[in-house]
Amino acid sequence: MSALSSLNVSLTRELEAFIRDRVAAGYYATSSEVVREGLRLLQAREREADESLAALKAKLQRASDEADRGEFVDGATFLADLRARLLRGELNRKDGSK
Repeated sequence: MSALSSLNVSLTRELEAFIRDRVAAGYYATSSEVVREGLRLLQAREREADESLAALKAKLQRASDEADRGEFVDGATFLADLRARLLRGELNRKDGSK
C-alpha cells in the first residue's frame, strides 16, 4: 500500500451516519477505510466510463471513415430491408423464437 496522507473533508449528516454505520456493523475498522473504499469504487466507475467513451468514439470514427468511403446505407433503405427480412422470418428474437 502506498503512503497515507491526511485530508479534511466536509460530509453531510447522512454520509457521516452511513460511514459510522458501516464501521459499527463491522464491515470496516475505521471511517478512513470506508472513504478509501468509496473512492476506489468511484475510480473504477470513472475508468469504465472513460473506456466506454473511448470505445464509442472509436466506433463513431470507424463509421465516419466508412461513410467517407461511401460504405453506408441510408436509413430508408435499411428499414425497408429490415422490414422485408422480418416478414420473411429471417431474424430471430433474443429468446430464440421467431
